[in-house]
Amino acid sequence: MAAARHSTLDIMLSATADCNAIFKGLQSIFQEQEMTETIHNWGELGYLATYVNKNGSFANLRIYPHGLVLVDVQSYNDMKTGEETEQLLNKVEERTKELFNKDIKRVKRLPAIVRGDAIDRYWPTADGRLVEYDIDEVVYDEDSAYQNIKILHSKQFGNILILSGDVNLAESDLAYTQAIMGSGKEDYTDKDVLILGGGDGGILYEIVKLKPKMVTMVEIDQMVIDGCRKYMRKTCGDVLDNLNGDCYQVLIEDCIPVLKRYAKEERMFDYVINDLTAVPISTSPEEDSTWEFLRMILDLSMKVLKPDGKYFTQGNCVNLTEALNLYEEQLGRLYCPVEFSKEVVCVPSYMELWVFYTVWKKRTDA
Repeated sequence: MAAARHSTLDIMLSATADCNAIFKGLQSIFQEQEMTETIHNWGELGYLATYVNKNGSFANLRIYPHGLVLVDVQSYNDMKTGEETEQLLNKVEERTKELFNKDIKRVKRLPAIVRGDAIDRYWPTADGRLVEYDIDEVVYDEDSAYQNIKILHSKQFGNILILSGDVNLAESDLAYTQAIMGSGKEDYTDKDVLILGGGDGGILYEIVKLKPKMVTMVEIDQMVIDGCRKYMRKTCGDVLDNLNGDCYQVLIEDCIPVLKRYAKEERMFDYVINDLTAVPISTSPEEDSTWEFLRMILDLSMKVLKPDGKYFTQGNCVNLTEALNLYEEQLGRLYCPVEFSKEVVCVPSYMELWVFYTVWKKRTDA
């Protein structure tokens, strides 16, 4: 696959710098490359010049009247054109410094963005910032009946599970698993535990080490389990090799009917761990079915939670305060009164701080 390389150079000059002088000073650099030139002169609104090379690469030179100079170059992503692009940007930067040194406030060159490559390195954070990962291999890429499942290898984080474009968990992310289990403050010995989701196997693997009475994990997507069993073994160990173990069982089912069945049977758990979707980013709960889904999960989980039991779940990025506040409002609308606490944890591969919740039934005097 022929990928495209997008390189940029941003120069901020003082507002007193003359647009025409800037354009004339930089124009010859592109002309020397024998690039075809198209110029748009908007007078007080500045200049836009487009330069097209015979090899298919092109450059845009945009000069704004307040002193901002932007150079964008797009080319094939190969070593030769990459070097040529760097040389071109170097010349623009050097010429600008020669001619307008006293007017320069800032020069910024961002790392090139590679678009259309076989390996996608760019994934957004929950609060909408673009992160470039050091991905060097596509380990697994399949579509299940429910979602796209990718496992990509990062030099820094190991294999990373990505579900429908959301970074879920990397082999480096034990901090996530520990946080959603109570950060080492809980005694799981001889306890009954219910895990909702958790197809990567990380929570199950860590809890089984703590000698529980029985762990039931309910995961809807067999293909997530299959992919993680093969390619995320640093996270799940061997617990996904069999769906039944000495102290655990894995049910390939939708958790909603399972929760309803357990509630009807009056089956109770010491811990319920919700490793399903994060708190919705939408701040319109009445219009977002995901909020309704989360409220249903919460209500059903409280019905199968022992009076002294605890419910653990992830929240979302600490910057999404509106969404987190709305989630906390939902906790006040459940069929039974609850109390909660929260913890902020740095999850390595998320590259952002993440909020985790502990919820329990409010104790009332007899």
